[in-house]
Amino acid sequence: MTFNAFGKAADLVILSSGWRRRGIAFLAGAVGALAMAPVDFFPAMLVPMMVAVWLIDGIAAGSASGRAFPLTEAREAACAGWWLGFGYFTAGLWWLGAAMLVDADQFAWAIPLACLGLPAVLACFTAGGFAAARLLWSPGPVRLLALATGIGGFEWLRGHVATGFPWNEFGMALGGNLVLAQSASMVGLYGLNFIAVVLFAAPALLRDPPSRQRFRGGAFAVKLCLAAFVVLGAFGAVRLSGGPVEDVPGVKLRLMQPNLRQDKFFSPENKDKILDRYLSLSDRATSPQTTGIADVTHLVWPESAFPFILARDAEALARISKFLGPKAILMTGAARMIPATRGEPPVFYNSIEAMDQARGIFADYDKVHLVPFGEYLPFDGILRRLGLRNLVHIPGGFSPGPTGRLMTIPGLPPIAALVCYEAAFSGEVVPPGGERPGALLNVSDDGWYGDTAGPYQHFSQARLRAIEEGLPLVRAATTGITAFVDPYGRVVSSLPLGVEGVLDGGLPKSIAATPFARWPLAAPLGLFILALAGALAGRTRAASFGKD
Repeated sequence: MTFNAFGKAADLVILSSGWRRRGIAFLAGAVGALAMAPVDFFPAMLVPMMVAVWLIDGIAAGSASGRAFPLTEAREAACAGWWLGFGYFTAGLWWLGAAMLVDADQFAWAIPLACLGLPAVLACFTAGGFAAARLLWSPGPVRLLALATGIGGFEWLRGHVATGFPWNEFGMALGGNLVLAQSASMVGLYGLNFIAVVLFAAPALLRDPPSRQRFRGGAFAVKLCLAAFVVLGAFGAVRLSGGPVEDVPGVKLRLMQPNLRQDKFFSPENKDKILDRYLSLSDRATSPQTTGIADVTHLVWPESAFPFILARDAEALARISKFLGPKAILMTGAARMIPATRGEPPVFYNSIEAMDQARGIFADYDKVHLVPFGEYLPFDGILRRLGLRNLVHIPGGFSPGPTGRLMTIPGLPPIAALVCYEAAFSGEVVPPGGERPGALLNVSDDGWYGDTAGPYQHFSQARLRAIEEGLPLVRAATTGITAFVDPYGRVVSSLPLGVEGVLDGGLPKSIAATPFARWPLAAPLGLFILALAGALAGRTRAASFGKD
């Protein structure tokens, strides 16, 4: 694109209004979704971030001179931000509709809610970010800090409000690239949000008129951001320059990916066929060194492995116990039930259970972050009266488990367990204080989403947790993507989406706790304060000169 064409594109956005402005915002957001997995084309994030600057520039140009709090323009900015967010989340989360087709006779009607309703709600956070940015807006390069403050702050809120939904945060444009993602070891995902906004929005400043002050012009700011981008790449390359990480001695893991979906076959009536499949697959010979379960120390099965309560099925427990033999330990996803007492209904947990031949089930972990509408129904009493229920066929849905628990498994270092969706929560995968785990164990049931972008996005976020914490990741999914990941986020080996099989490997050793692992709030909070201070300073300076 020539500079003249670049200027015309900028003017088209700045001068837009009404439905043209909304359409531009929506399309820009949709293009930004290409920066997420499985495409992972991070330059695509340039489009929504640059357009965000120009949209707010156009709104700010209509404000009255000297107005301290341009609330009218903040509302206009919120509208533009909502449409950009709506485009981004619609293009990035369309695959959620696939889950409604598993029980299509019951949930097909909810496809518009999944594909459009949730993006509409999530776009409200982007709208808030735009409104906050407009209130902090001022001429010059410092307005990048206003945008970072607004979007970065509201992305943090999106990850925490009402249990949070931190899926496809804008910082994942950097987090999906292995080299650039290494910075997450310093700042985490929420820190990457601030960095991504500034770096990807910076080229929008090339439209700014030249400045007589050498170190304040838009061109200089762009060069500075380009240099910062190079530094991020260099840091990542150096961090990845070491050789393979050594494995924990004596550990031979086997991950089983059965390639099952939560369809009609996955029912109690077929429990024997399902268990036969698991046992046969888990005993498969994969090499002269691993001829079956006898050569394995730890076997991992994915989330929701059984269409029944494993702990209350003596026959299934006996079959698994006999299969494991005297040496192997099974770690499997399973529903766990606390029986009804004193008129109270039973309580169900989405769990990971560990068992061996000698003790049966001897350890468990209960999922803390549950999926709204999938595993539990918000406002349960009201919505059930309207005929709604959660997707999982559990009476009353799952209950959240207690926080702060590690799994203690013989032969392994302490394990931080993550059931499915929990791997998306930056800074929350390791219990605060106490003993540092030696690995992350993520079991997942991505079979709900078929051959879509969802499983790839899920794996990308789980891998970023390994980089943030400096911990290896062991991940078993019903289908795609089962993998061993080292503490730098390098995929040691994996099974692709849609494949039935087993994956054998050792457990990579953890590395020293990263700065983010030690102080998970420090960098994101520090970047927020710096961006806010810079934006306020620019706002104050602009007000003193009578400009808005």
